[in-house]
This record gives sequence, structure tokens and C-alpha cells, in this order.
Amino acid sequence: MKCIETEIAEILLFEPQIFGDERGFFMETFRQSYFTECFQSRGLKTPVFVQDNHSRSQQHVLRGLHYQREHPQGKLVRVCAGSIFDVAVDIRPQSKTYGKWVGRVLSADNHLQMWIPPSFAHGFYVLSEYADVLYRCTDYYVPDDEYVLAWNSAEFAIDWPLRNELPILSERDAKAAVSA
Repeated sequence: MKCIETEIAEILLFEPQIFGDERGFFMETFRQSYFTECFQSRGLKTPVFVQDNHSRSQQHVLRGLHYQREHPQGKLVRVCAGSIFDVAVDIRPQSKTYGKWVGRVLSADNHLQMWIPPSFAHGFYVLSEYADVLYRCTDYYVPDDEYVLAWNSAEFAIDWPLRNELPILSERDAKAAVSA
């Protein structure tokens, strides 16, 4: 598995090695020893995962930008069907990259995974007819500790790949705050 750096040092992409033939393919999606080596070689704390989640969303759904303050979740995100534009926003007030964001297309075809560190807001927009998103978390989901930032906040100016359509939002996401 290849570990790829992004514009923000703490956000990483992981590209698995694919072994394929006429029958299909095989890939490792997680190996603790590899993750430990990748994080330690960059001076980052190695994540410990406690919860796996799976969501399915239809085309044009935008989920996020979600985060937890008291129980911040790091997330390792991948797509097993379809494709999304996945976004992580640095909302750490003392960070030199505060307000910066990283966005990448994750898909069942490219097999990329994105590491979103704790204390970052996370969201995604579905590009395909539907998408199944799997994400592994470093802390448990605590409903009373969940916060939402507006997907279209001018403060973060995320360049979502919308094609003249408005995204489909949950009621909670539609009422989101414009800043952290």
C-alpha cells in the first residue's frame, strides 16, 4: 500500500496494491503494521480504530461538514461502490492550516482511501448514481457532540464539483453553522 501526502501534512491518501486477473481482483484495505509505519515515519500519532461505519447515498447527496468537539473522530474513508468527492477541513483554531481543505475523488475504481485526522470537519458529495462509503473511526459517535458546518461557507470556500445543481442535504446539514 502506498502512502501519499496531501497539501495538509496530517491528511494522507492510501493507495492499495491491486492483484487482478480475469476472475476479478484482491486488495488489502487495512494492515495495522503498514499504517503504523506510515504515521510514525511522518511524526504523526498512529490511529487506533474503534468503530466502522457504512453509508449509502444517492447521486447529488452532500453529507457534512461534520465533526465532534469533545470526542473528535479520525476517519479512514473509502468507497466500495460508486464515487464521491471527499473533503476534510482543518478547523483547529491554533493550526497554521486553519480553514484550509483537501478534497479528492474516492471511488470503487481508484480504491483510494483518505485519512481525516481528529478535529477536522468531514463531508462528501456523491458523484455517481449512488455510493457506498465505508469509514473506520478512532472514537465513537456521540450524537450530543456532533456539530455541522455549512457546506457552502465562504470562510472555507470549498470547490465542490457541482454541475449547476444544488446538493441534496439533510435537514440538519441545511441548517448548519457557517463557521466552527
